Amino acid sequence: MTHAPSQSVGGLSLRPDGARQITRTLPEEVPVAITCNGSTQAVMMATPADLADFARGFAWTEGYVTDMAQIEALEILPQGEGIEARLWLTEDRAAAIAARRRAMMGPVGCGLCGIDSLDQALRPLPPVTGTLQIKGEEAARATDDLRGHQPLHDLTHAAHAAGFLVPGQGIMMAREDVGRHNALDKLIGALLTAGIDPATGAIVLTSRVSVEMVQKTVIAGATVLIAVSAPTAHALRLAEGAGLTLAAFARGQSVEVYAHPHRITTGVADVA
Repeated sequence: MTHAPSQSVGGLSLRPDGARQITRTLPEEVPVAITCNGSTQAVMMATPADLADFARGFAWTEGYVTDMAQIEALEILPQGEGIEARLWLTEDRAAAIAARRRAMMGPVGCGLCGIDSLDQALRPLPPVTGTLQIKGEEAARATDDLRGHQPLHDLTHAAHAAGFLVPGQGIMMAREDVGRHNALDKLIGALLTAGIDPATGAIVLTSRVSVEMVQKTVIAGATVLIAVSAPTAHALRLAEGAGLTLAAFARGQSVEVYAHPHRITTGVADVA
Protein backbone atom coordinates (compact mmCIF):
# COMPACT_ATOMS: atom_id res chain seq x y z
CA MET A 1 0.00 0.00 0.00
CA THR A 2 1.29 3.47 -0.93
CA HIS A 3 0.96 6.09 1.80
CA ALA A 4 0.60 9.71 0.66
CA PRO A 5 1.40 12.55 3.09
CA SER A 6 -2.04 14.09 2.57
CA GLN A 7 -5.52 13.15 1.36
CA SER A 8 -8.37 15.17 -0.16
CA VAL A 9 -11.74 14.56 1.48
CA GLY A 10 -15.25 15.89 1.10
CA GLY A 11 -17.17 17.73 3.77
CA LEU A 12 -20.16 19.93 4.42
CA SER A 13 -19.65 23.59 5.33
CA LEU A 14 -22.45 25.05 7.44
CA ARG A 15 -22.74 28.87 7.45
CA PRO A 16 -25.38 31.43 8.26
CA ASP A 17 -26.12 31.78 4.55
CA GLY A 18 -26.59 28.03 4.06
CA ALA A 19 -24.75 24.75 3.53
CA ARG A 20 -22.39 23.79 0.74
CA GLN A 21 -20.20 20.86 -0.21
CA ILE A 22 -16.48 21.44 0.21
CA THR A 23 -13.19 19.61 -0.37
CA ARG A 24 -10.37 19.74 2.15
CA THR A 25 -6.84 18.38 2.08
CA LEU A 26 -5.94 16.68 5.35
CA PRO A 27 -2.53 15.52 6.58
CA GLU A 28 -2.12 11.78 6.79
CA GLU A 29 -0.73 9.90 9.77
CA VAL A 30 0.18 6.24 9.84
CA PRO A 31 1.87 3.93 12.36
CA VAL A 32 5.62 3.92 11.73
CA ALA A 33 7.56 1.14 13.44
CA ILE A 34 11.25 1.83 13.97
CA THR A 35 13.20 -1.39 14.20
CA CYS A 36 16.86 -1.96 14.91
CA ASN A 37 18.39 -5.23 13.71
CA GLY A 38 14.99 -6.85 13.62
CA SER A 39 13.74 -5.66 17.03
CA THR A 40 10.98 -3.04 17.27
CA GLN A 41 12.10 -0.08 19.36
CA ALA A 42 9.18 2.30 18.89
CA VAL A 43 5.90 2.75 17.05
CA MET A 44 4.96 6.34 16.32
CA MET A 45 2.07 7.95 14.49
CA ALA A 46 3.72 10.07 11.81
CA THR A 47 3.19 11.75 8.47
CA PRO A 48 4.49 9.33 5.78
CA ALA A 49 7.09 11.66 4.29
CA ASP A 50 10.84 12.00 4.87
CA LEU A 51 10.77 8.77 6.87
CA ALA A 52 14.45 7.99 6.28
CA ASP A 53 15.26 11.34 7.91
CA PHE A 54 12.83 10.48 10.70
CA ALA A 55 14.42 7.10 11.38
CA ARG A 56 17.94 8.50 11.43
CA GLY A 57 16.99 11.47 13.61
CA PHE A 58 15.02 9.30 16.04
CA ALA A 59 17.91 6.84 16.31
CA TRP A 60 20.25 9.74 17.10
CA THR A 61 18.09 11.60 19.62
CA GLU A 62 17.16 8.37 21.40
CA GLY A 63 20.83 7.42 21.72
CA TYR A 64 20.70 4.33 19.52
CA VAL A 65 23.61 5.72 17.49
CA THR A 66 26.24 8.37 18.12
CA ASP A 67 27.63 8.41 14.58
CA MET A 68 25.72 8.11 11.31
CA ALA A 69 28.27 5.50 10.19
CA GLN A 70 26.82 3.18 12.85
CA ILE A 71 23.73 2.84 10.63
CA GLU A 72 24.82 0.20 8.14
CA ALA A 73 21.54 0.03 6.21
CA LEU A 74 18.08 1.62 6.23
CA GLU A 75 14.91 0.43 4.51
CA ILE A 76 11.45 2.02 4.46
CA LEU A 77 8.95 -0.81 3.95
CA PRO A 78 5.14 -0.51 3.70
CA GLN A 79 3.50 -3.09 5.96
CA GLY A 80 -0.26 -3.24 5.47
CA GLU A 81 -1.74 -0.22 7.20
CA GLY A 82 1.62 0.98 8.50
CA ILE A 83 5.27 1.44 7.57
CA GLU A 84 8.44 -0.11 8.96
CA ALA A 85 11.61 1.96 9.11
CA ARG A 86 14.14 -0.84 9.32
CA LEU A 87 17.58 0.11 10.62
CA TRP A 88 20.54 -2.21 10.65
CA LEU A 89 23.17 -1.02 13.12
CA THR A 90 26.74 -2.03 13.77
CA GLU A 91 27.09 -4.96 16.12
CA ASP A 92 28.25 -2.87 19.08
CA ARG A 93 25.30 -0.49 18.83
CA ALA A 94 22.82 -3.32 18.40
CA ALA A 95 24.19 -4.92 21.55
CA ALA A 96 24.01 -1.62 23.44
CA ILE A 97 20.29 -1.19 22.81
CA ALA A 98 19.31 -4.84 23.17
CA ALA A 99 18.60 -4.35 26.88
CA ARG A 100 16.76 -1.09 26.30
CA ARG A 101 13.38 -2.12 25.11
CA ARG A 102 10.85 0.51 24.30
CA ALA A 103 7.44 0.11 22.71
CA MET A 104 5.65 3.42 22.62
CA MET A 105 2.83 5.06 20.75
CA GLY A 106 3.35 8.81 20.35
CA PRO A 107 0.11 10.74 19.83
CA VAL A 108 0.47 14.12 18.21
CA GLY A 109 0.02 16.17 21.36
CA CYS A 110 2.03 14.08 23.80
CA GLY A 111 5.30 14.75 25.54
CA LEU A 112 6.83 11.43 26.57
CA CYS A 113 4.85 8.26 25.95
CA GLY A 114 5.45 4.65 26.85
CA ILE A 115 8.91 4.94 28.36
CA ASP A 116 10.06 2.39 30.91
CA SER A 117 10.98 4.54 33.86
CA LEU A 118 11.15 8.01 35.36
CA ASP A 119 14.91 7.98 34.82
CA GLN A 120 14.35 7.80 31.06
CA ALA A 121 11.97 10.76 31.20
CA LEU A 122 14.57 12.93 32.92
CA ARG A 123 17.75 11.61 31.35
CA PRO A 124 20.88 13.74 31.98
CA LEU A 125 21.84 16.00 29.11
CA PRO A 126 25.35 16.80 27.88
CA PRO A 127 26.28 20.49 28.14
CA VAL A 128 26.25 22.60 24.99
CA THR A 129 28.93 25.26 24.74
CA GLY A 130 28.85 26.57 21.17
CA THR A 131 29.59 30.20 20.33
CA LEU A 132 26.81 30.75 17.78
CA GLN A 133 25.54 34.34 17.61
CA ILE A 134 22.14 35.35 16.22
CA LYS A 135 20.81 38.88 15.90
CA GLY A 136 17.70 39.58 17.92
CA GLU A 137 15.70 40.70 14.91
CA GLU A 138 16.62 37.50 13.06
CA ALA A 139 15.48 35.38 16.00
CA ALA A 140 12.23 37.36 16.21
CA ARG A 141 11.27 36.71 12.59
CA ALA A 142 12.51 33.08 12.56
CA THR A 143 9.06 31.48 12.83
CA ASP A 144 7.67 33.86 10.21
CA ASP A 145 10.52 32.84 7.88
CA LEU A 146 9.76 29.18 8.58
CA ARG A 147 6.24 29.67 7.22
CA GLY A 148 7.73 29.85 3.74
CA HIS A 149 8.99 26.27 4.11
CA GLN A 150 5.75 24.55 5.10
CA PRO A 151 4.02 23.17 1.97
CA LEU A 152 2.13 20.50 3.92
CA HIS A 153 0.81 23.10 6.35
CA ASP A 154 -0.19 25.31 3.41
CA LEU A 155 -2.30 22.43 2.08
CA THR A 156 -3.79 21.24 5.35
CA HIS A 157 -3.31 23.87 8.08
CA ALA A 158 -2.62 20.93 10.39
CA ALA A 159 1.11 20.19 10.40
CA HIS A 160 4.04 21.24 12.56
CA ALA A 161 7.46 22.18 11.22
CA ALA A 162 11.02 22.30 12.49
CA GLY A 163 13.53 24.48 10.67
CA PHE A 164 17.26 25.14 10.71
CA LEU A 165 18.20 28.82 10.81
CA VAL A 166 21.72 29.81 9.79
CA PRO A 167 22.61 33.35 10.89
CA GLY A 168 22.62 35.72 7.94
CA GLN A 169 21.18 33.08 5.58
CA GLY A 170 17.72 32.36 6.99
CA ILE A 171 15.96 28.98 7.11
CA MET A 172 18.18 26.57 5.19
CA MET A 173 16.28 23.34 5.82
CA ALA A 174 12.89 22.32 7.21
CA ARG A 175 10.79 19.22 7.79
CA GLU A 176 7.07 18.79 8.56
CA ASP A 177 4.90 16.27 10.37
CA VAL A 178 1.61 16.09 12.23
CA GLY A 179 3.75 15.48 15.33
CA ARG A 180 6.07 18.22 16.54
CA HIS A 181 8.54 15.65 17.93
CA ASN A 182 8.55 13.84 14.59
CA ALA A 183 9.20 17.05 12.65
CA LEU A 184 12.21 17.75 14.85
CA ASP A 185 13.57 14.21 14.48
CA LYS A 186 13.16 14.47 10.69
CA LEU A 187 15.09 17.75 10.66
CA ILE A 188 17.88 16.37 12.84
CA GLY A 189 18.14 13.27 10.65
CA ALA A 190 18.29 15.40 7.50
CA LEU A 191 21.01 17.66 8.96
CA LEU A 192 23.19 14.79 10.09
CA THR A 193 22.74 12.92 6.81
CA ALA A 194 23.85 16.04 4.94
CA GLY A 195 26.88 16.40 7.20
CA ILE A 196 25.64 19.70 8.66
CA ASP A 197 26.63 20.39 12.26
CA PRO A 198 23.47 21.44 14.18
CA ALA A 199 25.67 23.74 16.28
CA THR A 200 26.13 26.02 13.25
CA GLY A 201 22.50 27.19 13.36
CA ALA A 202 19.37 27.44 15.47
CA ILE A 203 16.45 25.03 15.67
CA VAL A 204 13.13 26.80 14.97
CA LEU A 205 9.79 25.27 16.00
CA THR A 206 6.14 25.98 15.21
CA SER A 207 5.09 24.54 18.57
CA ARG A 208 5.44 24.91 22.30
CA VAL A 209 8.69 23.68 23.88
CA SER A 210 8.28 20.56 25.97
CA VAL A 211 10.92 18.58 27.87
CA GLU A 212 11.46 16.23 24.95
CA MET A 213 11.98 19.06 22.46
CA VAL A 214 14.78 20.41 24.64
CA GLN A 215 16.26 16.95 25.05
CA LYS A 216 16.31 16.26 21.31
CA THR A 217 17.79 19.69 20.51
CA VAL A 218 20.59 19.31 23.05
CA ILE A 219 21.42 15.74 22.05
CA ALA A 220 21.59 16.86 18.43
CA GLY A 221 24.23 19.40 19.47
CA ALA A 222 22.34 22.61 18.68
CA THR A 223 22.88 25.54 21.04
CA VAL A 224 19.86 27.76 20.23
CA LEU A 225 16.18 26.81 20.20
CA ILE A 226 13.56 29.31 18.98
CA ALA A 227 9.83 28.61 19.20
CA VAL A 228 6.60 30.36 18.31
CA SER A 229 5.00 29.38 21.61
CA ALA A 230 5.90 28.95 25.28
CA PRO A 231 8.24 26.51 26.99
CA THR A 232 7.10 24.48 29.96
CA ALA A 233 8.75 25.40 33.24
CA HIS A 234 10.62 22.11 33.38
CA ALA A 235 11.79 22.43 29.78
CA LEU A 236 13.22 25.81 30.73
CA ARG A 237 15.04 24.31 33.71
CA LEU A 238 16.56 21.65 31.45
CA ALA A 239 17.67 24.29 28.95
CA GLU A 240 19.27 26.33 31.70
CA GLY A 241 21.11 23.32 33.05
CA ALA A 242 22.35 22.20 29.64
CA GLY A 243 23.51 25.64 28.50
CA LEU A 244 20.90 25.83 25.73
CA THR A 245 19.69 29.27 24.62
CA LEU A 246 15.90 29.11 24.72
CA ALA A 247 13.81 31.77 22.98
CA ALA A 248 10.01 31.73 22.79
CA PHE A 249 7.06 33.72 21.45
CA ALA A 250 9.08 34.56 18.33
CA ARG A 251 6.57 36.47 16.24
CA GLY A 252 6.91 39.48 13.99
CA GLN A 253 9.39 41.88 15.54
CA SER A 254 9.63 40.47 19.05
CA VAL A 255 11.04 37.44 20.82
CA GLU A 256 11.42 36.50 24.49
CA VAL A 257 14.64 34.87 25.68
CA TYR A 258 14.46 32.76 28.84
CA ALA A 259 17.80 30.94 29.07
CA HIS A 260 21.39 31.82 28.14
CA PRO A 261 20.63 35.03 26.21
CA HIS A 262 24.30 35.67 25.37
CA ARG A 263 23.92 33.96 21.98
CA ILE A 264 21.19 36.38 20.83
CA THR A 265 22.55 39.86 20.27
CA THR A 266 20.71 43.15 20.48
CA GLY A 267 21.53 46.74 19.65
CA VAL A 268 20.96 47.83 23.24
CA ALA A 269 22.92 47.47 26.44
CA ASP A 270 22.60 44.10 28.16
CA VAL A 271 19.85 43.90 30.76
CA ALA A 272 21.14 42.92 34.18
